[in-house]
Amino acid sequence: MLSNHIDDLQKKRNSIDGEELLDNQDLLQMLKISNRSLQRYRSIGKLPYYTISGKLYYKLSDVHQFIRDSFNK
Repeated sequence: MLSNHIDDLQKKRNSIDGEELLDNQDLLQMLKISNRSLQRYRSIGKLPYYTISGKLYYKLSDVHQFIRDSFNK
């Protein structure tokens, strides 16, 4: 029963090509930034995003690259 529940939870995780997708709320909490800052990073092209069914998502690898680029400057 527990195994079935874990399988269901894994299917609910958003992913594309096997890579985890994060939504705005996930990113705001992870990076500890404001919604406006996140919007600014999107609009200037620093953080790639995808729109799926009207909702914004970010690939985990893109977020990691964004963090690395931010620290390297």
